[in-house]
Amino acid sequence: MHEVKTRIASLPMTPDERTFFTGLGQRIATARKDADLTQQQLAERLGIPQPQLASYEVGRRRVPVSMLPRLARTLKVPIDSLVDEDASSSAASIRTRRGPPSRLEQQLQRISQLPKARQKFVVQMLDTVLAQHPG
Repeated sequence: MHEVKTRIASLPMTPDERTFFTGLGQRIATARKDADLTQQQLAERLGIPQPQLASYEVGRRRVPVSMLPRLARTLKVPIDSLVDEDASSSAASIRTRRGPPSRLEQQLQRISQLPKARQKFVVQMLDTVLAQHPG
């Protein structure tokens, strides 16, 4: 089996594969940064060399399917958000009313795009303000 994986990994990527793996790599890098991890830290948790992770993040190498569950668990994200370019934004884009998004909806969307550490800070600030004015 290892021989088959090695052969596949050494084959040149088709243009479609290159597009897919470049996007996948970008989503991995974003999730890693959102989790406040360095490439070295994530690579250690996955049990792979850091240069290998770097190659995945830029789409130079194929990410093995068998690694996706471990990646998702380690980054605490659904596999869909790594594999499907629309999955990460589709949940945020579902709205129940028509018309342009309210200012609050726009702010929430911007907050959701911040790194996880910044999101935690914003949530703590909101919790503090809301605790001062019970509903």
